[in-house]
Amino acid sequence: MQNWIGGVEKLDVLKRVPIKEQEPIERIHNFDEVCLGYTPDEAAREAQRCLECKNAPCVKGCPVEVKIPEFIQLIKKKKFKESYFKILETNLLPAICGRVCPQETQCEQNCVRGMKGEPIAIGKLERFAADWFRQNCEFEFSKPQPNGRKVAIIGSGPAGLSCASSLAKMGYEVTIFEAFHKLGGVLYYGIPEFRLPKEVVEWEIENLKKMGVEFRTNMIFGKTFDLEDLKQEGFDAVFISSGAGLPNFLNIEGELLNGIYSANEFLTRINLMKAYKFPEYDTPIKLGKKVGVIGGGNVAMDAARVARRLGSEVYILYRRTEAEMPARKEEILHAKEEGIKIVELVSPVRFIGDESGHVRALELVKMKLSDPDSSGRRSVKPVDGSNFVFEADNFIVAIGQSPNPLVKKAIPDLELNPNGSIKVDENLMTNIEGVFAGGDIVTGAATVILAMGMGKKAAESIDRYLNAKMNSKS
Repeated sequence: MQNWIGGVEKLDVLKRVPIKEQEPIERIHNFDEVCLGYTPDEAAREAQRCLECKNAPCVKGCPVEVKIPEFIQLIKKKKFKESYFKILETNLLPAICGRVCPQETQCEQNCVRGMKGEPIAIGKLERFAADWFRQNCEFEFSKPQPNGRKVAIIGSGPAGLSCASSLAKMGYEVTIFEAFHKLGGVLYYGIPEFRLPKEVVEWEIENLKKMGVEFRTNMIFGKTFDLEDLKQEGFDAVFISSGAGLPNFLNIEGELLNGIYSANEFLTRINLMKAYKFPEYDTPIKLGKKVGVIGGGNVAMDAARVARRLGSEVYILYRRTEAEMPARKEEILHAKEEGIKIVELVSPVRFIGDESGHVRALELVKMKLSDPDSSGRRSVKPVDGSNFVFEADNFIVAIGQSPNPLVKKAIPDLELNPNGSIKVDENLMTNIEGVFAGGDIVTGAATVILAMGMGKKAAESIDRYLNAKMNSKS
């Protein structure tokens, strides 16, 4: 913590400037954002801890290579507007990334300050710069000279938005086609309000509109329109970034009983259809007193924390230990603060229902960890004779998502990987000329910033492809 010497506040450079959060006893009763963000003075103090490393290892840890030391030094000087525009040079979605990116395993993991003491709160400072600008300034964009070429983007999630912003800066006419009635993809329907407010997503998208990007909602690729329609409309290239929206299931006995949700359905009802405001919004979500969430990733944490806010007693059921959970440490901590209990080393065997066809329990088997393999990952195997019954009123399955098969149906000749993801080359082009793909539909469910990195790379590849195509004709 900071201390005072001679009436002047002295900064402890080894520790982060604390950031305010809603108290757990308060936040479990609302969907307001948990983290309250830095004040200008707090942000400037945290920025003072930066060592201004010349080789900037933090930048190397960022998938979109945000100019981290440069934007932090501008915050240190309280040049907040300039700091925001410095981030925009490589990342058009800082208000989103500052909230949901796993900085602790990327930029902050590489922070030299973290070798002795706590790493700089890069994500919180990125969020501060964007929020300060959003609250105090109007977004302006000087449109480049149009180059006369059109690109269609399928999906308005992070990969699509990132690709669109990069192409707009190059002078392309960009149109994003979104299946839902709301824009943002997983940013809107997958992440709860208390972690990523919808107004933040909408503000970032409005900025893209000011850059000239066109959005068309309620457009389902393979149903409402197809590749031939895009060609007829004169699009020169297509980027598919429709994400991994198909939930994975356990494929065990009783999974079709009433009262079992996929996390995808559960969070979509909450976020997109505002089921938590029933009956004001007419999409209900019914939970009993006790809920079990199966999984250990960020989606499992989101589902568990939503269920807690709906008044349920919540248990996370995970086949490894908390130390192996892929969820962000911050999200695990917040969940535990909110009274969510973690049951480690258990794996589902079968769901058990009552006479009316509603789930009432889950048979679990205890697991034990093996020694780490060459990758450091510890496998698990069941303990013979350790089966037991865990009773609950509802269960939420959060074990990952897969690409939606609609894309393959729309483009039968499209090559896929064995796991159903789209196969691309080093330039993110598919086997169909002029058709590129990126984000979760290529990698499987991953992070927002990795999807954005692929969107940025796809824009550069599309630009090279179309320039080469034009030059070959001249």
